[in-house]
Amino acid sequence: MARRYLIETFGCQMNFHDSERMAGLLEAAGYEPATDPSDADVVVLNTCTVREKAEDKVLSRIGELRGEAGPGGQAPVIAVAGCLAQQDGASLFKRARAVDVVVGTRAERRLPALVDEALRTRARQIDINPYDDVSFPLGLTRRTDPVKAYVTIIEGCNDYCAFCVVPHTRGHERMRRKSEILAEVEEAAAGGRTEVHLLGQIVNHYQAPDDPGCDFAALLAAVDAVPGIRRIRFASPHPRHVTPRLVEAMRDLPRVCKHLHLPVQSGSTRILAAMRRRHTRDDYLELVAAVRAGVPGIQLSTDMIVGFPGETESDFADTLSLVEAVGFHSMFSFKYSERPDTLAAKRLADDVADGEKDRRLAALQELQKGIQGRLNALAVGTAVEVLVDSVSRRRDTELAGRTTGNTVVNFPGEAGQLGSLATIGIERAGPHSLWGRVRSLTGQPAGPTL
Repeated sequence: MARRYLIETFGCQMNFHDSERMAGLLEAAGYEPATDPSDADVVVLNTCTVREKAEDKVLSRIGELRGEAGPGGQAPVIAVAGCLAQQDGASLFKRARAVDVVVGTRAERRLPALVDEALRTRARQIDINPYDDVSFPLGLTRRTDPVKAYVTIIEGCNDYCAFCVVPHTRGHERMRRKSEILAEVEEAAAGGRTEVHLLGQIVNHYQAPDDPGCDFAALLAAVDAVPGIRRIRFASPHPRHVTPRLVEAMRDLPRVCKHLHLPVQSGSTRILAAMRRRHTRDDYLELVAAVRAGVPGIQLSTDMIVGFPGETESDFADTLSLVEAVGFHSMFSFKYSERPDTLAAKRLADDVADGEKDRRLAALQELQKGIQGRLNALAVGTAVEVLVDSVSRRRDTELAGRTTGNTVVNFPGEAGQLGSLATIGIERAGPHSLWGRVRSLTGQPAGPTL
């Protein structure tokens, strides 16, 4: 009887895609998927450590799994993969004694062998060595989304922003070959996926190692030309690598979505310097103006951190005023939490009280909620095009899709419409989504179904 695996994913889109890759690796090694820890011979936790809260969730989950009885009454092997594994290494065995396998971000292809050995010997296994080949066998990824395909184009980061642990957990920046990326996009399209998400720590820093003339804008053009692809998104870009060529590509390429995520992190130039973000408040506002002039109607989103070491009430006021000035369509906002090995942890005291961080985060989120509500209300009475990509989180009688600007739209529909392009007449708006009714459907649904 084949052994069975279960993967639980914490963190970002890249982690989600890494889990799809790990599933493919395990299935190629003879494992079959399970739906519950009680049916699994191995449970893989693909982890995030970008914030302390994410790390705490993983450690709590390990504690919950410790008492599970797998097939035959024997506890499943617990494998920790991803950023927490890379960050902690062998010390994770001491922090969480139930862990049997630790496999780092750059050793994921070793996962089946490590799990096999742990099941055979019940001895702990670890590999966090830096295998820097970023290629991945075509056809091995087990994609779980019926409409969207994630494709990694860059691994690692060289920027070392003061708050960020990613360069330590993901390693130095390595580019995938253009030919490999395009082959994966073509494979995804052949499998019925019509939206592709290009992923990288600084995705718009891409430069093809096999084509010296191919920067990120040129890669977008190449992906735009792949038959079957209707929409292209990417995450996460850095403001300082948003070039005129990229703006032109977003304006001119028909399948590139008119949404740009521009992480700013703070509205204070002083705090931005302490964060080592390499741009000022004025630089950012000038970029926003240039992007909006170059791509009419584009929607912007951002990341924001409150309570960074040394942030005063005046610095926080600068953040609020920048948010009001830009008018983001959406935002990811967080309290600063000290991360191991980062420059901030080594050099700066975490001197903003936790209660003050909570207050600032609540004020920022309340401001952003109002902005989103006002922007979304402008869509009422209009018609928008969405790619139907999921069942609505609210009601199983409704579907959901996103506009080219990345706004969620819910509407009555049937599962057979997944993968279609729908024109939706908007009747209601809230701060987080729109609601409407289908006016027309075009295109064939994606091949796989939910």
